[in-house]
Amino acid sequence: MLLNAPIVSFLAIAAAIISLAQPASAQTFDKLTNKAKELVAPITGNTDDRLQEVATFDHQVTGVAVSEDGRIFVNFPRWSEDVPVSVAEVMDDGSIKPYPNNEWNAWRNAKMSELSPKDHFVTVQSVVADQKGSLWVVDPAAPNSEKTVKDGPKLVQVDLKTNVVKKVYPFSLEVAGPASYLNDVRIAPDGAFAYFTDSGSPGGLVVLNLGSGKGWRVLSDDPSTQAEKDVIVETDGKPLRRPDGRQPQFNADSIALTPDGKTLYWKALTGKTMYRVSTESLQKAETDPGVVRPEKVAETEPTDGLWIDQQNRIYLSTMANNGIKILGTDGKMTPLLEDSRLRWPDTFAQGPDGTMYVTASHIQDSPWFNQAWTDKSFTLFKFAPPK
Repeated sequence: MLLNAPIVSFLAIAAAIISLAQPASAQTFDKLTNKAKELVAPITGNTDDRLQEVATFDHQVTGVAVSEDGRIFVNFPRWSEDVPVSVAEVMDDGSIKPYPNNEWNAWRNAKMSELSPKDHFVTVQSVVADQKGSLWVVDPAAPNSEKTVKDGPKLVQVDLKTNVVKKVYPFSLEVAGPASYLNDVRIAPDGAFAYFTDSGSPGGLVVLNLGSGKGWRVLSDDPSTQAEKDVIVETDGKPLRRPDGRQPQFNADSIALTPDGKTLYWKALTGKTMYRVSTESLQKAETDPGVVRPEKVAETEPTDGLWIDQQNRIYLSTMANNGIKILGTDGKMTPLLEDSRLRWPDTFAQGPDGTMYVTASHIQDSPWFNQAWTDKSFTLFKFAPPK
């Protein structure tokens, strides 16, 4: 394939920079060469016209939700920085508005002794619209994914008609302990239960009775909710490692609920095995934990987001190739798209017209794995699902 003139010029400049460093040690030369490759990659990377930008953000975005009338919401976790907004509505011009108001978004790490974690967003990980007038906000309340803030872990229900918090569901220490990290949620179609993954320690599932407000852990520290030790997360063609050489070990993360609300799917991010279980057993587990028996569904690869559409096709966001794949009802995995802009595709949502939305959270570019941010092109994308 022929390179166009701008790319050739860029390569020439990169080569010149490297040559100016001579004489230099082999180690320095390798570092400069690799840096040049990193700079060129965004230019030479592949793009897919089906993936369209909806909005760009100044801070790392993870969750996205689309209401029944097409309103779009996103969240910004308090991971590597003390973000100014935790939950926001994306306006028509691409700008964001703190949601449901400024006060709920007023938490700052520096003010944690001044503000109550019970009625402020501490570290929001995901947002979900139930298509019945509510936005649900998952707050594991663990800045930088470290120890949870006392009285902070909660699920918040916001009335989309009035834009007012309708109810707050706090979690006890028995459900969300100091090392927990509630990751994502799915709301039952009848509005009776909420189901969560906990990617903290120990990994597990959490069930919340939305009527009584009581929650309980399920499959806590079970192999089905733990990172698989022999699985290596790869991005950019190499194993993902922290600066000290550690491999990331993410427990139960991805979660999806069938349209009829009868079956829950999940998998560990650092894992290849997808599991499922009946929601009836999860509900009964309040008094009979042994009734929950996870079933292996498929062997995939390390993935982050899951979504099940009305045709019961399962969408998976794949970090290794900046892509999206679909697991069909026949058990076959089919690549849907790959795009170099989709660095660490994270969470899915589906709009009322069927349009799919996905965030790019750039986790591999974050200070967790580098000395500083190497790419801050935080973007919300959309694409049309296949027929």
